[in-house]
Parts: sequence; C-alpha cells; structure tokens
Amino acid sequence: MSDFRLSKPVAFMVFNRPDTTGRVFEEIRRARPPRLLVVADGPRPGRPEDAEKCSRVREIIDSVDWDCEILRNYADENMGCRTRMSSGLDWVFHTVEEAIILEDDCLPHPTFFRYCQELLNKYRDDERISIINGSNFQFGKNSTEYSYYFSCYQLIWGWASWRRSWKMNDVNMSLWPKVRDGKWLEEILDIRRARKHLTRMFERVYQNEIGTWDFQWVFSCWINGWLSITPCENLVSNIGFAPDALHTRGNSPLASIPTREMEFPLKHPEFQIRNREADSFTERTAFSKPYYMKVIRGLKSRLGRLTHPATGPERKS
Repeated sequence: MSDFRLSKPVAFMVFNRPDTTGRVFEEIRRARPPRLLVVADGPRPGRPEDAEKCSRVREIIDSVDWDCEILRNYADENMGCRTRMSSGLDWVFHTVEEAIILEDDCLPHPTFFRYCQELLNKYRDDERISIINGSNFQFGKNSTEYSYYFSCYQLIWGWASWRRSWKMNDVNMSLWPKVRDGKWLEEILDIRRARKHLTRMFERVYQNEIGTWDFQWVFSCWINGWLSITPCENLVSNIGFAPDALHTRGNSPLASIPTREMEFPLKHPEFQIRNREADSFTERTAFSKPYYMKVIRGLKSRLGRLTHPATGPERKS
C-alpha cells in the first residue's frame, strides 16, 4: 500500500453518530483523499440531544489535517434519510464525475480505496456497470479465482460510482407499478421468498411508508439492466447496528462482518457475466430471512476465526 496514492474524491454521509463517524473518518484520514465531500443532515425536531451530537460530528470533519479540499453540504434542519441522502448524492455527482461513498457507520478496510479507484478507472465508460460494491455477503462461500465478480445487487455499505449511473436514479420509483404488475422481478430474483420480501419493500417505499433511499437506487439499476461489481473479499464492515440506528437495528448476521485485505494487482474476470450462484446466496443472506439466519451466523463465526485467529471477529484498528 505504500506506493498507492488516492486521487479520487470521497463522499462522506454523516448525521448524529460521533462514535462511528470518528472511526470511519480515521480510515478516510489514512487514505488522504484530495477532495472530501461531506453531506450532513440536521438535528431532528423534538430531539434535543441531536443538536449536540450533530455538532460533534461536524467538529470531526473540521479536524482534517492533510492536503484536502473540503466541500460541505450541511442541512440546518432535519431532512430525513430519504431526502437527505438522495439530495446529497445529487449534489455529490453534480460536483464530481465519480466518487467513493461512505456512510458514517461503514468502516472500510484500507485496501477498499485502491480497489475502488482502480475499478472506477477501468469501468468508467462501460455503461453495463452501475456501481462498485465494497461489501461481500458470501461469508467465504462461492469463492472466485478473480478479485471480484459481477452481480445484480447494489450493496451500498461502502461503494463507488459515476455521474452517468446516478443520474438515472428515480427516488420516486415511478415505474414500479409497471414492474410490479408485470411480475418482472421474477426475471431477476431466483428465490420466491426474496421476490416476496423485495416486492413488499419496494411497495412500501413507493407508498412513502419507509423513509429510505437505497431501495430506489437498487430499483433504478435493475430497470436499466445494469450489473454491479462485488469484491471477492468483504472490504467494508457495517458497525452501525444499534438500538438507536435509523434502519440497522437488531441482531443481524450482516452486522460487523469482518473485513479482509484485497490483494493487488487485481485479477480481472475474463468475461462479464452475472454470477447467479453468488447472487442466489446473497438473496438468502440479505433478502430472505428466517432459515438462513442461523446458517449465516455459523459461517460468520467461522470467517471471523479465519480473519482474526487470535482475537476473534472484531476488526482491530
């Protein structure tokens, strides 16, 4: 890593969690991006503790101590996850052509930045590719001889993309009724339980029952027939699962998945075909609940021992 120099901008999405924000910021500091675009939501009404927490988060950003252009997009009042994230990413991709994106609870392995940078360059003009994922939900299964594989899933716990992709995002999911009524999800999802779950989630997002932004982004990529890139190793750990989290609550096997180093030079796939077997496994781990939760917890425990045999699955900074 000593000869690597990050030249891509990093977008950092923050709110009111100084503890996780500080940990993710330290990894950004190690990478030393030349441009840091920070999107922050404002304190929620009726939550007096938010003002102090949001202020502490913004103080962390003010501690940048490397040669870096800092661009801030701060909300004075709370906009909510759906509006703040989508409008913030609109601003990011209006400002720059491509970016590496991290939320305040997505802790990257140091090699995540080089992996993103090299693939942003390689696939910049390939309109078949929507985003570069940082997460891998395979838990050691479905390994590949290459550094990454092609997937239909956009995993937004640490990712990178281009303006050409994001400009197609439709936060209102205007085409959802046609896709729903035509049963088009059957062309993408192999597992009935996953189709049922995502149909329900897409419908709730379309009806504004859930204040999120990521299901709309996944849907926008799917209706355009795009592939994503998923690393052979998990490069980002979501450390934000907690009772006070907006969306990542509960005892999930996807919480704090250990990260592992990406080896360089990258070994690129020789063909650009979706890995359906790996995607089917992701459907079971992330989008189909009960049966596989126990299985995945066992796989996660085993992966943690392989990653940190002496200290267990927690990644040490």
